[in-house]
Amino acid sequence: MDIEEDIRSLNLESAEDHNGVINPEDSKPEEVEKSDKMDEDPKQEVQAQAVEAEPKVKDKEVLSLQDEEDEPEMTKRHLNVVFIGHVDAGKSTTGGQILFLSGQVDERTIQKYEKEAKDKSRESWYMAYIMDTNEEERVKGKTVEVGRAHFETETTRFTILDAPGHKSYVPNMISGASQADIGVLVISARKGEFETGYERGGQTREHVQLAKTLGVAKLLVVVNKMDEPTVQWSKERYDEIESKMVPFLKQSGYNVKKDVLFLPISGLMGTNMKTRVDNSVCPWWKGPCLFEALDAIEVPPRDPNGPFRMPIIDKFKDMGTVVMGKVESGTVREGDSLLVMPNKDQVKVVAIFIDEDRVKRAGPGENLRIRLSGVEEEDMLSGFVLSSVANPIPAVTEFIAQLVILELLDNAIFTAGYKAVLHIHSVVEECEIVELLQQIDTKTKKPLKKKVLFVKNGAVVVCRVQVNNNICIEKFSDFPQLGRFTLRTEGKTVAVGKVTGL
Repeated sequence: MDIEEDIRSLNLESAEDHNGVINPEDSKPEEVEKSDKMDEDPKQEVQAQAVEAEPKVKDKEVLSLQDEEDEPEMTKRHLNVVFIGHVDAGKSTTGGQILFLSGQVDERTIQKYEKEAKDKSRESWYMAYIMDTNEEERVKGKTVEVGRAHFETETTRFTILDAPGHKSYVPNMISGASQADIGVLVISARKGEFETGYERGGQTREHVQLAKTLGVAKLLVVVNKMDEPTVQWSKERYDEIESKMVPFLKQSGYNVKKDVLFLPISGLMGTNMKTRVDNSVCPWWKGPCLFEALDAIEVPPRDPNGPFRMPIIDKFKDMGTVVMGKVESGTVREGDSLLVMPNKDQVKVVAIFIDEDRVKRAGPGENLRIRLSGVEEEDMLSGFVLSSVANPIPAVTEFIAQLVILELLDNAIFTAGYKAVLHIHSVVEECEIVELLQQIDTKTKKPLKKKVLFVKNGAVVVCRVQVNNNICIEKFSDFPQLGRFTLRTEGKTVAVGKVTGL
C-alpha cells in the first residue's frame, strides 16, 4: 500500500513541477519561472535544480520515507521569517539576495532577471524579481501577495514570507505576519526614505504594531541601502535611525534589549548578509551579519503534544482536497482523523507535504500542505481550522476581548455599536462591538470603577465582540496565536487585542 502511495506522490510531484504555474505558491518561485520560460527541456532543468538545492532527490524519496517513519527529520529547527517595512525599503530585494547567497537561485536565473529588469529600465530591481514572481508586481515594483520561499543556514531551516509594504495591501501583510515567528523589519537608510516610512501614515509604524499583535516576538531591524550615495555606510545616519526607532519599538511593546537587534546591510550588494561586512567598507560595525543574527534567534517554545490546531490559509484541488497552513499546536500524522471546524466535517489525512517533500508526520511551527479525504474543497474557507477530534477548537459568534485602541478614524469614538473588520489568525470577518464592559487603567493595569460608554485613542478596554458567522478562536491564555487579533476600518488598523473569554 505504502509503495503505491509513494509512486502516486512521485507522479504527483513531477506533475506539480510543471503545472506549477497554476499554483505558484506550491512550487518554489524559481521552478515556476524555469518550467515556464526555459527553452530547453524544463524537466531536466527542474531536476538539476532540485539536485543542487537539496540532496534529497525525489527518486530516493521512497527509501527515505520508510526510514523517516520513526524519526522525521528534526535535525534542523524550523523558523518562519516575515519581511515587513515601508514600500521600497527593499524587502523583496533583501529576500532575493538571501536566496541567492544561500544557493537557492543560480547565476543563470539571476542574469535572466537582470536582463528583464533592464528591459523595464529598472536595473536595481532584479534581485526583487526572485521574490516578486507575478507580472503586476514586476511592472510596478511593488509586492502585492505574500511571497514564500525557503532557505537553510547551518542550524536552521527558514521559510521567508515577503509581505507587501504598500498600505492598500495591509490585509495581505497581516496574513503573512500571522504565520511568522520572527520579523525582519527592513528600513531604508536613504535620505528621505526612512522619514516617509516612519512618519505618521508611513507603513513602518503600522507594520511594527501589527507584527507585535500578530505574535512576532523577535524583531531584527535591518537598516538597508547603506551603500547608497547619500549614506555611504555613515555611522551617524545609522545611529540616528536607531535612536528614532528604539522609543517607538518600546512603545509598541517590544523589549528592545532582549527581543530586538539592529544591523546595517545592503540588500542589493549583499553586504553584511552572509559574511560580515569588510572593515574597508564599514570600519565601525563589529556586530553579526544577517545570517548569523538569524541563526542566533531562540525558537519560541511550542507544544508538539497539545491538541492539534492548524488554521487554513488556502485550499485547492489536487487529487483530492489540499489545504495549506501553519501548525500552531500539536502534531499531525498520515492517517489521522481530524475535524474541520466550525463545520465539524470529519476528515482523514491522506498525505502531508513540507515544501516539496512528503513526510509521515509534522509538528508545530511547520508550514504544511495536507491532502484530506472526506471533504470537498468548496466546503472550506480560509479561516477554518483543522483540529483534533478529541479536543476541537471552539466555534463562537461572540467573545470577550481586551482591546488597545491605537488610532480611530477622524472624530470617531469607540462605543457599543462600533463596526470594524476583525483579523484573527487567517479569519477575516466583519464584527460589531456589542458592549463595553470596563476600561482598564493603563498605569495600574486595574479596571476602573465607573461604567464606560465610550473610549478614545490609547485606551485599554474590555468589551464583547459579535460576528455574523461562526469563527474558530481560542483564549489568548491558552493559544496566543489563535487568540490575538486586529480591528481595521477603511484600511487602517484601529485597535489590537486579545481574546479573554469565549
